[in-house]
Amino acid sequence: MMESESRTFSGWLTYFDHLHPKTIEMGLERVNRVRIKLGLTPSFPIIIVGGTNGKGSTCAMLEAILSCAGYRVGCYTSPHLLRYNERVRINRREASDGELCSAFDAVESARISSGISLTYFEFGTLAAMQLFSQAGVDAAILEVGLGGRLDAVNIFDADCAVITSIDFDHMEYLGDTREKIGFEKAGILRSGQAAICSEEDIPASIRHHANSIGANLMHIGEHFGYSTHTADATLWSYWGPGGKRHSLPHPALRGAFQLRNASACVAALDILRDRLPVTISDVRQGLLDVTLPGRFQVLPGRPVTVFDVAHNPGAAYVLALNLGSMGQYRKTYAVFAMLKDKDITGVARALAAKVDVWLIAGIDAPRGASASEVRQAVEAAGADGAGETVLTFPDPATAYAYACKQASENDRICVFGSFHTVAGALQYRNTVEHE
Repeated sequence: MMESESRTFSGWLTYFDHLHPKTIEMGLERVNRVRIKLGLTPSFPIIIVGGTNGKGSTCAMLEAILSCAGYRVGCYTSPHLLRYNERVRINRREASDGELCSAFDAVESARISSGISLTYFEFGTLAAMQLFSQAGVDAAILEVGLGGRLDAVNIFDADCAVITSIDFDHMEYLGDTREKIGFEKAGILRSGQAAICSEEDIPASIRHHANSIGANLMHIGEHFGYSTHTADATLWSYWGPGGKRHSLPHPALRGAFQLRNASACVAALDILRDRLPVTISDVRQGLLDVTLPGRFQVLPGRPVTVFDVAHNPGAAYVLALNLGSMGQYRKTYAVFAMLKDKDITGVARALAAKVDVWLIAGIDAPRGASASEVRQAVEAAGADGAGETVLTFPDPATAYAYACKQASENDRICVFGSFHTVAGALQYRNTVEHE
């Protein structure tokens, strides 16, 4: 292996794939020892966002509002769609290859001197916080990768924790009941600090854990919330610990539950107002400015095309609801591919009523399901319909290319099931646009 000082950016990413024997290893001891060796003890406020679905949207809205308020914001999210750099942003700008390589080198030196192996995600988490500390950010927003209690971002103490939703995903790591999953998500809470929960059906395990450690749990509908305007459907109102805020614009992110996510963001900023004050104008502008590819992203032009990384039944039901609110289309073509350790049948079942033509693809990745495996799950869900409505393709890009050729202006294309699925379609689209 080449010396780290001369390793290219792509070389680093390849190195991470082989750095640790397991892709996921739950636990904080190893990564925390490297954090200490690095001397990472940030003094800036940290917001940690966990939950099953809605994490990315919540992080993006927090980032946009704080940036509009003039703060230098670090935001760490995962996974990425097209470039690793998407995971690490400062001032809403992706970190450059050079900046990341420098941070990777610092983490590697600390790791080697500690004699510790790190996973891909653990390494990336430390590198992101290394960059945020060097950049002197005013605040950092960290998205939980998996669960919460034993996730790498949890080596840092949240000044405010946000839990967006509790649903079934990663059950082999988090448990097979909402109570068990809720307990894992609640691990990001801290004694004496606020915990914002925008899950309406909150598991008792979250309340119990918050009470046991003395966290200030704030639950939507009890301590904060929102209402829509009857006179103007484009506006909504918020109420919470900082009072009421009226005539707010709907977030630029589309979807049925974005007001719930936006309310959690404003509640978190209410709690942090002594350290990170924002004005009502900052909130309004941030909601209008927010962008997040792949989350009910409706592309311009015809046929209407929707990209959504929905990869569990909960997210799929929300996607189905959002598709239902879009109006009528002659046919809906579904470009569908998933990872094999996900509930493929549950996702297909949630969207069966919205799809006319299934274009099923395989994912060429270590955890990727083959097209035949996905097709079997679609058939098990009873979502296959007539034989001619289900076609298989080697990869999402090929399936998406077929959809683009077959769909008329009155049809709709929906690409969903995984970040890999949306990324494949995006790569194809970018290639065609630049030809």
